[in-house]
Amino acid sequence: MSITAILGAGVMGEALLAGLLRGRWSADDLLITDKRPERATRLRARHGVEVVDNLTAAGAAGTLVLAVKPQDMVALLREISSEVRGDALVLSIAAGITTSTIEDALPAGTAVVRAMPNTPALVDQGITAISAGAHCDLAHLELAAELMSTVGRVVQVPESQQDAVTAISGSGPAYLFYVVEAMIEAGVLLGLPRSLATELTVQTMFGAATMLRDTAEHPTVLRENVTSPAGTTVAALRELDDHRVRAAFLTAMEAARDRSRELADG
Repeated sequence: MSITAILGAGVMGEALLAGLLRGRWSADDLLITDKRPERATRLRARHGVEVVDNLTAAGAAGTLVLAVKPQDMVALLREISSEVRGDALVLSIAAGITTSTIEDALPAGTAVVRAMPNTPALVDQGITAISAGAHCDLAHLELAAELMSTVGRVVQVPESQQDAVTAISGSGPAYLFYVVEAMIEAGVLLGLPRSLATELTVQTMFGAATMLRDTAEHPTVLRENVTSPAGTTVAALRELDDHRVRAAFLTAMEAARDRSRELADG
């Protein structure tokens, strides 16, 4: 197996590293980069992998995972361009950065795949959308899918849909955490101990998500099953509609999509 290098040891970079180690990759197959000495020491101790600089990783790896922040991508590409192998697969998980941007900064013909994972990858429940660059073949896409499947599900989409994916699933966990926060605060306001409000809300969210996944019912059907005529649920939903919560979600996701596009423009 050729070396896989993860450039950037942030939350997602380390999550992918841990997923690969639980898969068919061994520590000997992996490199990771981080400029912070204390962070490098922790990564070695926690995962048993070699922590190197970006140039060393780029020259050694058959697969490069670019896991830096979007704002740092241009500088990273300039740094490693001369060292990237001609047969390397470059997999970017940076929001908003297009495959053409990466291809233009690397040797001609470099195979690039763009991916958008999300933070449930930390518990192996993520979902990643992947898109092929101009020089990718089926083998490149299959390898990218295999890498990302170590931390959850993988779907393939046209790159034109990646900004929408970022708005829905990439940023999506934050929206749900926001709703959970609000429900817990409501529970406290209604007189529940915070610990009980938290337990009730988290299990309700988990149970509802499981129903959506396992029953394959449309969410409208599941919502209607909870909504008795003139009951408590319909009273609550009327308040949400009066406050235009649905419209606010649509506007929020449009804003996330637009910000993803802005990141691509630098």
